[in-house]
Amino acid sequence: MNNDVKNRIRSTYGVNRELEKVSDPSHAAVCENGTFIGKDAGETISFRGIPFAKPPVGKLRWKKPEAPEPDSRIFEAFYNGKTPIQTEWPTETASYYPQGEDCLYLNVWVSPGYQNRRRAVMVFFHGGAYGWGGTADPLYDGRALITAHPEVILVTVGYRTGIMGFVDFSSVPGGEAFPDAPNLGIWDQIEALRWIKRNIAAFGGDPECITIFGESAGGGSVSVLPFVKEAKGLFLRAIAESGSVALTYSKEECQDFTKRLMKASGVKTMDELMALSEERLKEINEAVNMYNNFPQRDGVLIPENPYQFYEEGKTADVDLMIGTNANEINYWVGELGGIVPYRFGIPVKFENDLRLLAPKKRKIAKNFLQRQKGHQIWRMSEFYNELMFRLPAIRQAEEHCMHGGKVYMYLWKVPSHIRFRGACHAVELAYVFGNLEETIFTGKKANREISDMVQRMWVNFAKTGDPSTVPYRWPKYGRQYRATMIIDKNTHVEMSPKDKSRRMLLPLKDEKLKMNYADMNYNVPFVRSLVAAVTLTLAAVGTALLRVLKK
Repeated sequence: MNNDVKNRIRSTYGVNRELEKVSDPSHAAVCENGTFIGKDAGETISFRGIPFAKPPVGKLRWKKPEAPEPDSRIFEAFYNGKTPIQTEWPTETASYYPQGEDCLYLNVWVSPGYQNRRRAVMVFFHGGAYGWGGTADPLYDGRALITAHPEVILVTVGYRTGIMGFVDFSSVPGGEAFPDAPNLGIWDQIEALRWIKRNIAAFGGDPECITIFGESAGGGSVSVLPFVKEAKGLFLRAIAESGSVALTYSKEECQDFTKRLMKASGVKTMDELMALSEERLKEINEAVNMYNNFPQRDGVLIPENPYQFYEEGKTADVDLMIGTNANEINYWVGELGGIVPYRFGIPVKFENDLRLLAPKKRKIAKNFLQRQKGHQIWRMSEFYNELMFRLPAIRQAEEHCMHGGKVYMYLWKVPSHIRFRGACHAVELAYVFGNLEETIFTGKKANREISDMVQRMWVNFAKTGDPSTVPYRWPKYGRQYRATMIIDKNTHVEMSPKDKSRRMLLPLKDEKLKMNYADMNYNVPFVRSLVAAVTLTLAAVGTALLRVLKK
């Protein structure tokens, strides 16, 4: 990321001040913890940096969020709250915004004349592998969406990530006092929804018509929240983009991060961890952020079988829209540093994962690759597109609709303009928010017509529970026909797209491949053959040089 982008993000920082009076009631929202004054941007009014919980600092570090204290004071709402602690990362632009533990804030965008309305509410949870991301990312700015659709309200929510949001301390002396630490980011989202339910009417929102939506980790979050009993009644609908309940870890998988955290911190107990300064935590995070956890299947908030409550029909009261992108895994071409490291990295990951499979299932994976087209790395990419993203989404949709829930499925095929990316992970975000100039994933300015179409679908679903638009009638998803909206330049509905791939990989549906690619074993056939090839090449070069020298 160039310095111009970094400076642009950092320049938006500011601290919301307390005010003596409300100078313009048309820009004010009276909430339980203060009156907040928004900023007029012409066709929208934005309210940024509204606290939805007490700051999770001091004694509240690594604790469940608590509702904010009632407050009758008046505050600006001009600036985003801080980004949660994380490593600066080029594709997570919010990471360049000031960071801190005190990060539980949300933003609201409305159109003028919002008072005394009852508009549908769309609440967005950002992605970032549960270790990155924040509301300061310009990709999530709500101005374009609300300008185009003034009949809805947009809320974006900050939550704790990585070192502060998803850590299992059960093995640390004193850790029993922090039982909720493995899933604090999810608890933050629930607390935000509680605040929204109680206060959104002040912004002209309908507390009975709330849709949650998110991408990647955000998509995983909105897949988990429908079955969490503490979240029941806080929202009506959910849109999961490139995320599902499969983006979770077992209790065993979460222990590695704890060990790394304790080693990097140099302390032994929870009392010592609690005594560390925020700056020290930021330093420690630099050493462990690449190994951060996903939400834990703790058997309390999330069952050990993440599909269990979908299978039991406990999510049927929530309307669901869910989908994936055709080339999800190609996103990591950029994350790994380009096509050359990707060319070597993905075979290593594939062979690591192959070791985890039983022999019969290993054969299925190899047969799947043989039936794909193109270079080996794209065949492996397609394996991960299916097994890590599309098939879990299909399974979640299947269980939901089979037990009375309403589901709409999509497959995104609009590609990035960046070479080797295709319709990669996160490419749809610029279209959904209408921020066409944010080209970090699209490569070039996103297509306005496609963006307008997608926004109408997302907004219609939030308003009515049906994403159909004119002229695109979107049938409900069912196990028999599997109606799927193919979002492309020629958007259309297909029944059971890519069904051969689904059927072929169905025996692997319960396999939970390791999500973290930062710690892989390189003693695999691909690396050994590569070393052998390099050795032979060097030997041949050496022999040729000797012949030259002898002449």
